[in-house]
Amino acid sequence: MFPALETELKQKILPDPYEDFMYHHLQYYGYFKAQRGSLPNSATHQHVWKNNNPRYLLSGSLGKRDDLILDPLQKEKRLWPSCLSSAVHRQMEAVNRDSLMLSSPLLKSRQLLHDEFGKVNLRLREPRGLFAFFSGSGPLQAPRWPVECEVIKENIHHIEWVPPQPEHFYQPTGSEKIPEIVGEEGGTVVYQLDSVPTEDSYFTRSRVGGKRGVIKELAVTLQGPEDNTLLFESRFESGNLQKAVRVDTYTYELTLRTDLYTRKHTQWFYFRVQNTRKDATYRFTIVNLLKPKSLYTVGMKPLFYSQLDAKTHSIGWRREGDEIKYYRNNSDDGQQPLYCLTWTIQFPHDQDTCFFAHFYPYTYTDLQCYLLSVTNNPVQSQFCKLRTLCQSLAGNTVYLLTITNPARTPQEAAAKKAVVLSARVHPGESNGSWIMKGFLDFILSNSPDAQLLRDTFIFKVVPMLNPDGVIVGNYRCSLAGRDLNRHYKTILKESFPCVWHTRNMIKRLLEEREVLLYCDFHGHSRKNNIFLYGCNNNDRKFWLHERVFPLMLSKNAPDKFSFHSCNFKVQKCKEGTGRVVMWRMGILNSYTMESTFGGSTLGNKRDTHFTTEDLKSLGYHVCDTLLDFCDPDRTKFMQCLAELKALLQQEIHKKFKDTDLEGSWSDISLSDIESSTSGSDSSLSDGLPVHLLNIANELNQKKKKMYKKKKRKPLQSRKQRNIQYQKNKLMQESELTEEAPGMAGFASTLQKQPAFLKNSKNTSSSMMKNEKPRLSESQANGRDRGTSLDPSEMTTLMLTKNKERMQMYVQGNLHPPATNHLSGVGHSP
Repeated sequence: MFPALETELKQKILPDPYEDFMYHHLQYYGYFKAQRGSLPNSATHQHVWKNNNPRYLLSGSLGKRDDLILDPLQKEKRLWPSCLSSAVHRQMEAVNRDSLMLSSPLLKSRQLLHDEFGKVNLRLREPRGLFAFFSGSGPLQAPRWPVECEVIKENIHHIEWVPPQPEHFYQPTGSEKIPEIVGEEGGTVVYQLDSVPTEDSYFTRSRVGGKRGVIKELAVTLQGPEDNTLLFESRFESGNLQKAVRVDTYTYELTLRTDLYTRKHTQWFYFRVQNTRKDATYRFTIVNLLKPKSLYTVGMKPLFYSQLDAKTHSIGWRREGDEIKYYRNNSDDGQQPLYCLTWTIQFPHDQDTCFFAHFYPYTYTDLQCYLLSVTNNPVQSQFCKLRTLCQSLAGNTVYLLTITNPARTPQEAAAKKAVVLSARVHPGESNGSWIMKGFLDFILSNSPDAQLLRDTFIFKVVPMLNPDGVIVGNYRCSLAGRDLNRHYKTILKESFPCVWHTRNMIKRLLEEREVLLYCDFHGHSRKNNIFLYGCNNNDRKFWLHERVFPLMLSKNAPDKFSFHSCNFKVQKCKEGTGRVVMWRMGILNSYTMESTFGGSTLGNKRDTHFTTEDLKSLGYHVCDTLLDFCDPDRTKFMQCLAELKALLQQEIHKKFKDTDLEGSWSDISLSDIESSTSGSDSSLSDGLPVHLLNIANELNQKKKKMYKKKKRKPLQSRKQRNIQYQKNKLMQESELTEEAPGMAGFASTLQKQPAFLKNSKNTSSSMMKNEKPRLSESQANGRDRGTSLDPSEMTTLMLTKNKERMQMYVQGNLHPPATNHLSGVGHSP
């Protein structure tokens, strides 16, 4: 019809109007990407497009959307108006454009793009990046809160700072004051959350910003400039304070909020105070802690932050406090014993805004800012891919990082082993996030060791397993009201999505490749230093191998990591933990890394608090130890193994000093030597909440029914029907024989026949017809003479007869007996 047009269409591809509309629509919302440069082949293309940045790069603050760097896609030219000749343009104006494009199958493709030199290259467009989390009005995904929670609109941000001098433990004098708890009756409530969901309720829904409506002012109203009442606030990300009671001018009693939807786990605190007075000595007493033992008894200090110091002197979080005392609250309610923490402090400035915290906070927003910087880095984004592992119960994203250098060949990629790391399954243990940050800083760097690790391993990293708990300021639980680190075996995917998807991800990973190491980063409230919990290996071939990595780590970080604090006992109460579940799935080196809330008692750092820099350095030491652990030169490994055997022998002789163990010490169970890793109520699982018990029972019943259905397979072939017939007949004979006296031996023999018959499926199918089993000569003679047999002789005769008959049947020399009354059994269809 239009020869010139048809010639042009064979060379050029025109866009579909609908596709053209969707192109601009998706481009506007940031879902479309493309690349620069001429890519003559797919191999070159694959190398180049990985260097692209996300569509929108932040050139300024992370808190708002600044000038946007436009996507290179805008440089791609639309083909049909610019590439066709003027004659074709004139012909096209005379034709209905839509019908023309719909009639040509070539117009469905969007793969012909112009490069910078004006050439057209047929190539695959870059796939859309799955990192579309930071879109919308701002670069970060706003945290989702339960609808019961009120949230203030202020953004809380702290600078990162390392003290120039070591922060020493507090040295108790023995004369610390123990204030009497007076409560609301003897004081004035100056701050109190209206409603806190406890175990009587459960999570139902969430929204960005939490509770709808106007946010109430919970702090007291100041009566004038002379009013020196402190103004408290904790309704921000990771904050935790339920109530403050003013007992005296500068004395306050504080009550922490329990984990949402529970009545337990008061440990983490993080709150703000305003309207401070300089040089006055304030006393704060937390009255409802639950753990009988704490690092505050051995010198740990609370953390303090001053906004004026941060603004004027760039000073961040620091350890402060005097007259620190941890003691039992004698005015408890009788349900469970409560404990108090009291300390005094002098604020450095008048009218300052200050914060107190149990440990260095690391929020969900902090994580997102870090991940955004990684994805916007043109180098790091080449070997670090960010994906969504799942959505939490409240709908917050659980991120999964895959870190590895691209392999040159498929064989090289398949040979890589995997390493799995995770943190913040317990939201109040922010230590784990700082170690994780140190690990990521190093593994994403251009260090030769980091490049070697990326060449050798595939790292799967879940930096924050429990974002819901981190956001609301829980210490241990998720919004299901349960400790996720006791539910890695759960079947309730919807109620415990974070650990269910983590376990499933690792299960799939194990099907693809070997997982060399699994480590979950935690915090510890009763021990100083950093140490690992592992799992004793029962395979003698790998005896003590699970202890090599911790021993190497203790040698690489001797002033932080304590090997003697490590424990490898697997307790029944820990069967649902990530460490034990992954170990039972086949990961030999499966660990929980415990980092103290306090500090070190080792080497040069003895009796000093850990800083964030100390924790981040441990992330580097994990990488360094991985290189030692996997060194092709096994000298270090074998030296550590020999040292472990010597240490173990010493422990055994110390524990069994009155017993002669010469030559048999290595046969002693390692679990008999080690003590328990528990010691607080945190180790105990509360089971499932009431509202989830029925769901779990229903799922278990469905699982059992499916298993039974799978087990009952219908008979499909004539051979199977014949075998089943023989089994049934032999079972009937055995029942008849059992009724006769003295036939126990015969019955027991017959009971074994069905298992024997299972092997007959693979035997020859040729059979001789009309062949019958024959009696032995002595048996025949006995029958001819008409002599009677006693029961024992009868048993022997019948056993011999049945054995010969079965052997001939299996060898294919005997047909199974035909029966006319059973349709389809013993006959061909």
